[in-house]
Amino acid sequence: MARAFLFVLDSFGVGGAPDAALYGDDGADTLGHIAEFCAAGAADRSGLRQGPLNLPNMSALGLLEAARMANGTYPAGMPLPQKLFGLYGTATEKSRGKDTPSGHWEIAGVPVPFDWGYFPKEGDAFPAELIDTMLARTGLPGILGNCHASGTEIIDRLGEDHIRTGKPICYTSSDSVFQVAAHEAYFGLRKLYGLCEILRELLDPLNIGRVIARPFTGEMPGAFQRTGNRRDYSVPPPEPTLLDRLKSAGRGVHAVGKIGDIFAHQGTTRELKGSGNAALMATTLAAMEDVAEGDLLFTNFVDFDMEYGHRRDVAGYAAALERFDMFLPDVYRRLAPGDLVILTADHGCDPTWRGTDHTRERVPVMAFGPSIGSRTIGIRETFADIGETIAAHLGIEPGRHGRSFL
Repeated sequence: MARAFLFVLDSFGVGGAPDAALYGDDGADTLGHIAEFCAAGAADRSGLRQGPLNLPNMSALGLLEAARMANGTYPAGMPLPQKLFGLYGTATEKSRGKDTPSGHWEIAGVPVPFDWGYFPKEGDAFPAELIDTMLARTGLPGILGNCHASGTEIIDRLGEDHIRTGKPICYTSSDSVFQVAAHEAYFGLRKLYGLCEILRELLDPLNIGRVIARPFTGEMPGAFQRTGNRRDYSVPPPEPTLLDRLKSAGRGVHAVGKIGDIFAHQGTTRELKGSGNAALMATTLAAMEDVAEGDLLFTNFVDFDMEYGHRRDVAGYAAALERFDMFLPDVYRRLAPGDLVILTADHGCDPTWRGTDHTRERVPVMAFGPSIGSRTIGIRETFADIGETIAAHLGIEPGRHGRSFL
């Protein structure tokens, strides 16, 4: 019995989903298009990065082979490594959503067997009865927004009105989500969290996956900044996940970043936060020292999605990938014989794609450790194979939705 480390690069898809056309995403390819832009010099940014996408460590772990399996081509401008290390392949999502909870729950062995509720794109996003009930429960004077929107754009557009009126900014996206943005000083975190708890209760009958508190600071458009005090209020998974099974077996489940929120704080034994990828990397490295034999450490690296994918920032996404790639040797140096690390993603968010929403894609799967040999694991039919691989590695009973690739 050893340890397991599961790292989700939030939104780092590799294209090729067989049902992408059903979502309007046929041709979306997060890695492929970032690499294409970098190779063409279209992702050069002074002081940030230059040239072709440079991911030597993930390439040596089979990333480029995973991309070729997913969509038939290698990413542009990225040299093939001389030698591969570890297990590598790609996985297809079985759940029907292309959202964060669906992807993470399936990674943890539980595909989502139902359709989420969504809000309409035309007219008011939220039912009048829902808003009236929420206002009656909270005493708020009203809401702003009530539409599909990019979080940063709507805060810039409505932030001053929010400060002046005290009305929270409420918006949604193509995901099953109700988002509430409010100023940390003028509205207050406690008031924002309390509002989201009420909304979580009211939205359960509509089968809405998440309510997200989006606090921000600043005094004027262009200076408003979302903070690290985001909080997600998720419905619980429909059955016990890998996390629940490990906790029931007496194992430690160390959740870093928004993992605790995604799983409605079920199945975790320790939750650690960090604002941004750099802080999440530092927190992960420090937490690795406290992971005992038989434990799982599970980190979500959110910036790829939140800061760069949704904002359609190709250069920023590329630079974040290059920084993450440089973090991997530090991970390897902290591994003990028998440890297992798995890198994967929960969906795509192609920064070259139309709109600002997630994209339906396959995801890479790369597994390595001191005792792990090198071979392909092919195209997996479900993300649940990732969770079942960890279950097998840690010696607990298998679940019913996937199978280990060890």
